[in-house]
Amino acid sequence: MKLAMVGLGKMGMGMTERLIKKGHSVIGSDLSQEMVSEAVSKGAIGSISLEDAVAKLDSKPRIIWVMVPAGEPVAAILQQLAPMLDEGDIVIDGGNSYYKDSIERATMLRYKGISLLDTGVSGGIWGLANGFNLMVGGDRDAFLSVEPIYQALAQKGGYLYVGASGAGHFVKMIHNGIEYGMMQAYAEGFELIRSKEEFGADLAALARLWMNGSVIRSWLLELAGNALEEDPQLDWVESSVTDSGEGRWTVIESIEQAVPLPVITLALQARFRSRQKDTFANRLLSALRNQFGGHPVARKE
Repeated sequence: MKLAMVGLGKMGMGMTERLIKKGHSVIGSDLSQEMVSEAVSKGAIGSISLEDAVAKLDSKPRIIWVMVPAGEPVAAILQQLAPMLDEGDIVIDGGNSYYKDSIERATMLRYKGISLLDTGVSGGIWGLANGFNLMVGGDRDAFLSVEPIYQALAQKGGYLYVGASGAGHFVKMIHNGIEYGMMQAYAEGFELIRSKEEFGADLAALARLWMNGSVIRSWLLELAGNALEEDPQLDWVESSVTDSGEGRWTVIESIEQAVPLPVITLALQARFRSRQKDTFANRLLSALRNQFGGHPVARKE
């Protein structure tokens, strides 16, 4: 098939290269012409603008895969694309947008007869070599018409049509919330093992052990082993942990639906705490212990 890939960052570039290797024709579009040139070196067709990329789609339906960050970047691209496209054309949003935004955007584009497939993408930078994992929401007929694209990008069994508009980004949101909980559990468990210094456990070796038949084996555990092998003390990285939004959306959804998510919620809160140093809250806790019980506190010099 022939499609335009709008956004040639790490994920967009990896998808472009994988699609080309699988025999598809990809027009590369990015604000950076340097990135477009890199895509061309991998076999893509170059474009000098979004309009030029759309113009080079010479078969129907025209297919545009948008691979830019969620939020305003996606909204801006869709706003530019809408006047350029016609009835029957298909836009795929792979940017892990908030699912409620995806529902609204799909409704807006549907008035012009344009289909929006919201596609949750997992697999990260390893997707090029190993295949991506793709969760697709939107019009089912539109999905079926571009299914060869998903087949090329995914691992075997690694893509699924999951429901109406918004469903793809909804299940990806929950996927990322689960990821938060799993990562937090691994981090806490390894820290507790490391605290028992007299045992001198080799954490990387332990991760490798657990990858062979253990009930807690996973790709995240394998990646933890990789990181620990590179530097057992992890001295190269700060302990402040960011979040990209999906965990917050998951917790907000749990509140709206009154579905308890204690593990995922606490994992998100742990990330917030990791960014704080010398917090007022902790200073107040120490002061309170001193006030009511005369407990000793560590005083600042």
